[in-house]
Amino acid sequence: MRKFAYVLAAACAVLGVVYLTIPGGGLPEFLPGYDEGSTHVHTTHGVFALAGAIVFLLIGLSARR
Repeated sequence: MRKFAYVLAAACAVLGVVYLTIPGGGLPEFLPGYDEGSTHVHTTHGVFALAGAIVFLLIGLSARR
């Protein structure tokens, strides 16, 4: 359970950084917020993805062995 929480935390952190740095037109097509030719950066998506990373990290740290 701990390893799974850490993997999810890492995935959310990477996704949050992607959302905060790449405009909507540069996102992979399978991600929500993709819009061809868009220059809008999805800060809300990024902030909530980073918040999810923090939650999963805390779950991983508090899980028992």
